[in-house]
Amino acid sequence: MKNATLSETHTSTPSQQNTMTDLTGHDIQLASRPKGWPSLDNFSLVETKVPPPADGQVRVRNLFMSVDPYMRGRMKEAKSYVPSFQLGKTLEGSAIGEVLESRIATFQPGDIVNSILGWREYFVSDERGVRKLDRNVRPLSAYLGILGTPGMSAWVGLNLVNVKSEDVVFVSGAAGAVGSMAGQLAKLRGCRVIGSAGSQEKVKILTKELGFDAAFNYKDGNVYAQLKKALPDGIDVYFDNVGGEHLEAALSALRTNGRIIACGAISMYNDEVPPPGPRNLPLITSKRLTMKGFIVTDWLNHIPEFLKEVGAYWGQGKLKMKETVVEGIENAPQAFLDMLHGGNVGKMVVKLG
Repeated sequence: MKNATLSETHTSTPSQQNTMTDLTGHDIQLASRPKGWPSLDNFSLVETKVPPPADGQVRVRNLFMSVDPYMRGRMKEAKSYVPSFQLGKTLEGSAIGEVLESRIATFQPGDIVNSILGWREYFVSDERGVRKLDRNVRPLSAYLGILGTPGMSAWVGLNLVNVKSEDVVFVSGAAGAVGSMAGQLAKLRGCRVIGSAGSQEKVKILTKELGFDAAFNYKDGNVYAQLKKALPDGIDVYFDNVGGEHLEAALSALRTNGRIIACGAISMYNDEVPPPGPRNLPLITSKRLTMKGFIVTDWLNHIPEFLKEVGAYWGQGKLKMKETVVEGIENAPQAFLDMLHGGNVGKMVVKLG
């Protein structure tokens, strides 16, 4: 990673800030577009000055930021459902911050807010760019995981295909941010749930801590063979976070009228040449399968419903939150790379404040 050194990182507290002057902080910018797997050379740490808020604005210090698989797609210069990141510009992503100064009547210093202005220590925004949160929630990083986009993605996906108590559900990438939630929510619906993960440690977490009925390490051998061994009678629902071999295995394991929730395909995000589709795709026809994809931002009007249901489960101790926390904005690129390589359990979060 280029430019600023670690010793330059700004760490002063709000009480130490001069509220009438610019603040000096750091941003992470896209230095170059990755070809294949990203590296630290694709990122730059730059020093920035953030002005005081004007009328109708707030100045915010970020406390936590998210790194997510979908960000890899935004690093490509290609049309997608979200705009590409621009070279030499600060990256974006979900973040939780504290209002330092406000010139908006509905926001006060100390308010906790959500924004998409991650990958930076400070920012100024009008009220359209921030959403006030309950500052009593602990940890606040839950708003990036169990109560954030990953949790909502899991909740939306299960609702999308009407997962019900008699279903047998297979979740790929089950130890990740979305997968760990999808499996737990399916269990709360009374389902039998099996998950795949990339290490024996993660397999143990799934079965011993998160309540999965079974799990396997996909690196131990053929995915379909392991899935068939665990569930010889097949599955009803596949929650797909991985794509590739996992999707092909699920197509073979699904029973007649089975359903596929297409949430992500992280196994293919870094391929320079798109791989061919599943060789057994015709099974969609012969088995009368349903495959539905979704973008979680299409469901934003359901946020209150999601928070009410999932927040209640969490408050009652029925859901467990797993997260991997990395400290310092200078380490955000490495956290992103580690997440792509499966180096996280649950949500990968970068702590800034």
